[in-house]
Amino acid sequence: MTAARPESALLAPGWAGSPAARATDDDAYLRALLDAEAALTRAQEALGAAPRGAGAAVTAAASGDFDVRSLAERARGGGNPVIPLVADLTEAVGAAYGPYVHRGATSQDIMDTATMLVAARTLDPVLADLDRTQAALARLAAGHRDTAMAARTLTQHAVPTTFGLKAAGWRSLVLDARDRITAVRDSLPAQLGGAAGTAAAFTAYGVRDTSALTAAYAREVGLAAPLLPWHTLRTPVADLAACLAFTAGALGKLAADVLVLGRTEIAEVGEGGAGGSSAMPHKANPVRSTLIAAAARRAPQLAATLYGSLVAQDERPAGAWHAEWEPLRDLLRLVGGAARDAVELTEGLRVNADAMRANLGLTHGLVVSERLSAELAGLLGRARARQLLTELARRAYSENRPLVELLAQEADVKDVDLDELTDPARYTGSAGALTDRALERR
Repeated sequence: MTAARPESALLAPGWAGSPAARATDDDAYLRALLDAEAALTRAQEALGAAPRGAGAAVTAAASGDFDVRSLAERARGGGNPVIPLVADLTEAVGAAYGPYVHRGATSQDIMDTATMLVAARTLDPVLADLDRTQAALARLAAGHRDTAMAARTLTQHAVPTTFGLKAAGWRSLVLDARDRITAVRDSLPAQLGGAAGTAAAFTAYGVRDTSALTAAYAREVGLAAPLLPWHTLRTPVADLAACLAFTAGALGKLAADVLVLGRTEIAEVGEGGAGGSSAMPHKANPVRSTLIAAAARRAPQLAATLYGSLVAQDERPAGAWHAEWEPLRDLLRLVGGAARDAVELTEGLRVNADAMRANLGLTHGLVVSERLSAELAGLLGRARARQLLTELARRAYSENRPLVELLAQEADVKDVDLDELTDPARYTGSAGALTDRALERR
């Protein structure tokens, strides 16, 4: 195979050099197309619709030298690269077995099957990276089960939570992504329907049972056997769009939190391998989180294009099928890169428990006002408790004094254990138990 000129990925640092980059480049796509063609001849031979030796001959020829750039240029003639590839492969096989190349198939059979092969070969390392990420998050969640920090709602401090629960939540999303990708990966189908999805040409060439041929073909390529040809029934592509967009978003949530918590003025977490700045030597930029966040922002629009291709007219579509190739490849690359970056991010994440504790004091103790409201309502009555806390909250800010100090001056609460009531670490609710429950998931 004459290799295509390598893509530089100059504007794509998120997936450059990743397993997804290699699994989706032009050479990889050509390999999948050739694998699909060779598998079809082997399947027909297994059912007696091609002579003995045909499958081996096509398979051997498919491992030879094919010019990717020439195929790309000639693809314009028919709108897809399969047409020129079949001509080149038939010539490479030779006169004896050349007629059994692509026999009975249509270009979309090969293109769709190759696309599913590319997807499968890309998703396997993505799943491995997601497993490493969830394992790193499990360690963080267990190690910081009781590390108190401020929960933030609508950007403001709300009540105390724990970093363990936050990490457990990130892990839950990663496991959700893993489960969705696994289900889709295991169901990726081969495509075999002939010109209009009736498989008529295969019967004309001597195949007695086209369902058996489809099953044999699926086994040869290592994909699932579809119930029906899916030339215009694009569920497999829509499922890929869904699981990939979800995974990008799940990893994006993790990245978004790290970007906020890693701000200089918050400094509760930091990337272990932070990047530098071209202008400011003091900076340690959160590069991994930034690249994941960028992927998460692009993924929904790419998935939308794939969903739009569900509207595919007739038995073979014009345009809808062709519109899928590039956005699906982009999605696979983005998610593959994001999964790789998530491993580096989570395995190297630095947690600053001291900063978390210090930040809990930024509201002068008001982060536990919810608890005080409940406790003091039983002692003073609901209306009086609310009035008192509202006034003391105002004073805490205006006088820059701790809430516990102001409460200690109130005669109505002199018998209350204020140290216990105002300690944020003692008001994390069921965070520990929820973390334990989340970590039971495998």
